[in-house]
Amino acid sequence: MLRIAKLSKRFGDKVAVDAVSLDIPKGQMVGIIGRSGAGKSTLLRMINRLAEPTSGAMSWDGQDVTALKGQPLRDWRQRSAMIFQQFNLVGRIDVLTNVMLGRLNHMGHARSLLKLWSSTDRAIALSALEQFDIASLAAQRADTLSGGQQQRVAIARALVQEPDLILADEPIASLDPRNTRIVMDALQRINRDFGITVLCNLHSLDTARAYCDRLVGMAQGRLVFDGRPETLTNDTARELYGLEAGEAMDTSGTAMPAVVAVQARPVSAAA
Repeated sequence: MLRIAKLSKRFGDKVAVDAVSLDIPKGQMVGIIGRSGAGKSTLLRMINRLAEPTSGAMSWDGQDVTALKGQPLRDWRQRSAMIFQQFNLVGRIDVLTNVMLGRLNHMGHARSLLKLWSSTDRAIALSALEQFDIASLAAQRADTLSGGQQQRVAIARALVQEPDLILADEPIASLDPRNTRIVMDALQRINRDFGITVLCNLHSLDTARAYCDRLVGMAQGRLVFDGRPETLTNDTARELYGLEAGEAMDTSGTAMPAVVAVQARPVSAAA
């Protein structure tokens, strides 16, 4: 279980995350929702220790994550794989090598420095690419791929890390509707088939409802909702997204009234 206890992050006078507490059992797919600037990305980066908490604590299966340093911290980052909005691939090298970079922490120090990939590493990376229907792109430079293809490569790289936890920070923000479905299907399959816990920052309520079995809502750095998607009320959605814009975004990227976007419906995709 991931346990977050009164976790906060300040940047000068600004409070980005304000005393958030959460317990996330293994195997859940959790959507973290809210407006831009709500603290969603900062929360994920603190979980991975890319950002240091100002106060509070985190633990995984009783291990104090906030106290980790050196190799134990590197091991934690291997176990809590990050997927970023902008993919973070090395554009000038091929797809297969990008995926194998996720294996570095499984290699000895000398081999990792020289990037001496074993046949096992290559087989694992190719298998991951096959799962996302992009094995045919293995020899292609990463910067020649479409956005959706690059994000699938990034997910494959995260999977070969053999993580306990995947932290996806707005993984569909720059994608079209078709690639949005492909990427979210891939994350859901990882969650269901491998039992890997997935925390996914999402702006779209429709997408969050369709794919996640639990929603965590943040506003101004605070936790304002935590529950099943069907229990999210219109009043809470207004608190999350505000009324000045008066709209939320559906999975096609089309603006729709907020009161319509938050109508409860069966969560068949997450059942």
